[in-house]
Amino acid sequence: MCRSLHDALPKRVDGQSRGEADPVSDYTAVWGDPAIELRCGVPEPARLTPGDEEYNPTADAAEVNQVSWLMEKQDGGYRFTTTDRVAYVELTVPDDYKPEVEALADLSGAVKSAVPKQRKD
Repeated sequence: MCRSLHDALPKRVDGQSRGEADPVSDYTAVWGDPAIELRCGVPEPARLTPGDEEYNPTADAAEVNQVSWLMEKQDGGYRFTTTDRVAYVELTVPDDYKPEVEALADLSGAVKSAVPKQRKD
Protein backbone atom coordinates (compact mmCIF):
# COMPACT_ATOMS: atom_id res chain seq x y z
CA MET A 1 0.00 0.00 0.00
CA CYS A 2 2.66 2.54 0.97
CA ARG A 3 4.69 1.79 -2.16
CA SER A 4 1.53 2.22 -4.25
CA LEU A 5 0.87 5.52 -2.48
CA HIS A 6 4.44 6.67 -3.14
CA ASP A 7 3.92 6.09 -6.87
CA ALA A 8 0.54 7.88 -6.82
CA LEU A 9 1.70 11.03 -5.00
CA PRO A 10 1.47 14.34 -6.89
CA LYS A 11 4.48 16.30 -8.12
CA ARG A 12 3.17 19.40 -6.33
CA VAL A 13 1.47 19.90 -2.95
CA ASP A 14 0.12 23.30 -1.90
CA GLY A 15 2.08 24.84 -4.78
CA GLN A 16 5.37 23.26 -3.68
CA SER A 17 7.48 20.95 -5.85
CA ARG A 18 8.29 17.44 -4.73
CA GLY A 19 11.80 17.00 -3.38
CA GLU A 20 13.87 14.04 -2.26
CA ALA A 21 13.34 12.76 1.26
CA ASP A 22 16.38 12.10 3.43
CA PRO A 23 16.74 9.19 3.73
CA VAL A 24 15.14 8.16 0.45
CA SER A 25 12.29 5.71 1.05
CA ASP A 26 9.10 4.41 -0.55
CA TYR A 27 7.41 5.32 2.75
CA THR A 28 8.23 9.04 2.78
CA ALA A 29 7.89 12.08 0.53
CA VAL A 30 8.57 15.82 0.85
CA TRP A 31 7.52 19.01 -0.92
CA GLY A 32 8.91 22.53 -0.57
CA ASP A 33 11.25 24.23 1.89
CA PRO A 34 10.49 24.10 4.74
CA ALA A 35 9.32 20.63 3.88
CA ILE A 36 5.77 19.37 3.89
CA GLU A 37 6.50 15.79 4.97
CA LEU A 38 4.48 12.63 4.34
CA ARG A 39 5.12 9.28 6.03
CA CYS A 40 3.15 6.11 5.33
CA GLY A 41 2.84 3.18 7.71
CA VAL A 42 3.20 5.18 10.94
CA PRO A 43 1.84 3.82 14.26
CA GLU A 44 -1.71 4.59 15.33
CA PRO A 45 -1.81 8.09 16.87
CA ALA A 46 -2.11 8.13 20.66
CA ARG A 47 -5.29 10.22 20.37
CA LEU A 48 -6.94 7.32 18.55
CA THR A 49 -5.70 4.58 20.90
CA PRO A 50 -8.16 3.64 23.68
CA GLY A 51 -6.37 3.43 27.02
CA ASP A 52 -3.60 5.86 26.05
CA GLU A 53 -3.44 8.96 28.25
CA GLU A 54 -3.76 11.14 25.11
CA TYR A 55 -6.83 9.22 23.83
CA ASN A 56 -9.53 11.61 22.66
CA PRO A 57 -12.39 10.10 20.67
CA THR A 58 -13.69 13.60 19.92
CA ALA A 59 -10.37 14.96 18.56
CA ASP A 60 -10.60 17.38 15.64
CA ALA A 61 -10.77 15.69 12.25
CA ALA A 62 -11.34 16.84 8.69
CA GLU A 63 -12.87 14.88 5.84
CA VAL A 64 -11.22 15.77 2.53
CA ASN A 65 -12.20 13.96 -0.68
CA GLN A 66 -13.56 11.00 1.32
CA VAL A 67 -10.41 10.64 3.46
CA SER A 68 -10.62 11.38 7.19
CA TRP A 69 -7.62 13.17 8.76
CA LEU A 70 -6.94 13.66 12.49
CA MET A 71 -5.70 17.24 13.05
CA GLU A 72 -3.10 17.93 15.74
CA LYS A 73 -1.57 21.39 16.29
CA GLN A 74 2.16 21.22 16.96
CA ASP A 75 4.90 23.78 17.48
CA GLY A 76 5.44 25.25 14.04
CA GLY A 77 2.52 23.68 12.21
CA TYR A 78 0.05 20.79 12.08
CA ARG A 79 0.27 17.03 11.92
CA PHE A 80 -2.52 15.27 10.03
CA THR A 81 -2.99 11.49 10.23
CA THR A 82 -5.50 9.38 8.35
CA THR A 83 -8.08 7.73 10.61
CA ASP A 84 -9.97 5.43 8.27
CA ARG A 85 -7.30 3.61 6.25
CA VAL A 86 -5.65 0.19 6.70
CA ALA A 87 -2.26 1.96 6.96
CA TYR A 88 -1.85 5.25 8.80
CA VAL A 89 -0.55 8.09 6.65
CA GLU A 90 0.91 11.12 8.43
CA LEU A 91 1.40 14.56 6.93
CA THR A 92 3.33 17.33 8.71
CA VAL A 93 2.66 20.83 7.37
CA PRO A 94 4.71 23.81 8.65
CA ASP A 95 2.98 27.09 9.58
CA ASP A 96 4.55 28.63 6.45
CA TYR A 97 1.73 27.03 4.43
CA LYS A 98 -1.33 28.54 6.14
CA PRO A 99 -4.01 27.36 5.98
CA GLU A 100 -2.25 24.05 6.57
CA VAL A 101 -5.30 21.99 5.55
CA GLU A 102 -4.83 23.06 1.90
CA ALA A 103 -2.18 20.34 1.45
CA LEU A 104 -4.79 17.68 2.24
CA ALA A 105 -6.76 18.49 -0.90
CA ASP A 106 -3.70 17.73 -3.04
CA LEU A 107 -2.96 14.41 -1.28
CA SER A 108 -6.32 12.88 -0.40
CA GLY A 109 -6.95 11.56 -3.91
CA ALA A 110 -3.70 9.61 -3.91
CA VAL A 111 -4.40 8.27 -0.39
CA LYS A 112 -7.94 7.28 -1.38
CA SER A 113 -6.76 5.38 -4.47
CA ALA A 114 -3.71 3.65 -2.94
CA VAL A 115 -4.59 2.95 0.70
CA PRO A 116 -7.87 1.04 1.19
CA LYS A 117 -10.39 1.96 3.87
CA GLN A 118 -10.46 -0.07 7.07
CA ARG A 119 -13.26 -2.58 7.27
CA LYS A 120 -15.66 -1.92 10.10
CA ASP A 121 -16.66 -5.05 11.98
